[in-house]
Amino acid sequence: MSTPTAQKGPTRNIWSMHPNVFFLGLVSLLTDVSSEMIFTLVPLFVKNVLGGGGIIVGLIGGLSESFDAIFRIFSGRISDRIRKRKLLAVIGYGFSTLVKPFMLLATAWGGVLGVRFGDRIGKGVRSSPRDALIADSADEKIRGKAFGFHRAMDTSGAVLGLAIAAVIIYAFQGTDMALLNNTYRWLVIIGIVPAVLAVAILIGFVREKVSPAPAVTAPKKVTVTPIASGKKQEFSGQFKLFLVIMGIFTLGNSSDFFIVLRAQNLNVDVLDITLMLVLFNVTYALISIPAGILSDKLGRRKVIVIGWMVYALVYLGFALSSSVWSIWVLFAAYGIYYGIVEGVAKAYVADLVPADRRGTAYGYYQGVVGLALLPASVIAGVLWDMVNPATPFYLGAGLAFLAMLGLFMLLKENR
Repeated sequence: MSTPTAQKGPTRNIWSMHPNVFFLGLVSLLTDVSSEMIFTLVPLFVKNVLGGGGIIVGLIGGLSESFDAIFRIFSGRISDRIRKRKLLAVIGYGFSTLVKPFMLLATAWGGVLGVRFGDRIGKGVRSSPRDALIADSADEKIRGKAFGFHRAMDTSGAVLGLAIAAVIIYAFQGTDMALLNNTYRWLVIIGIVPAVLAVAILIGFVREKVSPAPAVTAPKKVTVTPIASGKKQEFSGQFKLFLVIMGIFTLGNSSDFFIVLRAQNLNVDVLDITLMLVLFNVTYALISIPAGILSDKLGRRKVIVIGWMVYALVYLGFALSSSVWSIWVLFAAYGIYYGIVEGVAKAYVADLVPADRRGTAYGYYQGVVGLALLPASVIAGVLWDMVNPATPFYLGAGLAFLAMLGLFMLLKENR
């Protein structure tokens, strides 16, 4: 079976990394500029403009993320089989770009859910093949750095997108407490542009680079082992256990829509919420690369445990907070958690699985996280409406602590 080849001739690294890592980071940067402008304030659009409550916000966040997870599972498997990770990435990024303009037509929460579904289908198709392409392109000695760089670029896009959003919000509504419909429409119109640029860069500059499939030996008159017969290697028990622990953690990690709602619940206006999200993404971007490098030296598992400890403390803070200044601190600390965990967890997946099954592994990993977000977000919405807005954050802190113990006691480094 033939496999796709990388660029012809020698590959010239960019900042000591394969060009694919750099350009995929740039694609994510531009995509996040667009997504942050259009989707981050969706909970406020649903609540302030469309009149939805916590349960509706939880349904939109949870259903879209879970639907996304199904596509992540299958796209990862398909990318391993057809050996064309870039093709699936282009399809995914392209589809998300096509559906974003339909937010301009949404007049009820069902319309928002439909557009969000479409966007997450695209994300589900692209995410696992893209992460596998990064892992295939990065030297294993700097894999943590490569994923950290990608997260930093992605998050830098969020910073830029939210900064642009803050300017638009200030221009159209100043410091009003509630998001206005006209303001949101302009966020969507301007946010479409960087999404189109991202797809163009992906098509023009990223190249296929898939780790070679295991060789299939000629038939012999002897007992043939599964590997010699070309059978795919099974995933290790450590990887499966990691997925279980991630599922437990995610059951308390509901959609970040609730972080935004909590800020408004504590009397923070829309402009300040947007600036808080800028701060969150700045800390996220600043931490991502150092955390990845630290995981290359210290070990992924220890770094993830540290990140989950930060998360548990932040969620306790959101539950107990009653002042605006403390919300600023919590948003910054929440970015530290993301910066520590997001890239390092993906590098840990690459450490735990065979190279030729990375696409499938990322599909399972992101599938578990995505599918757990539905019950997590629905539970959070019910607790928000039926008990009080602090309760979902107590639940999240408790499950994070439980997952942290499981990761620390049951798993080991595998590098």
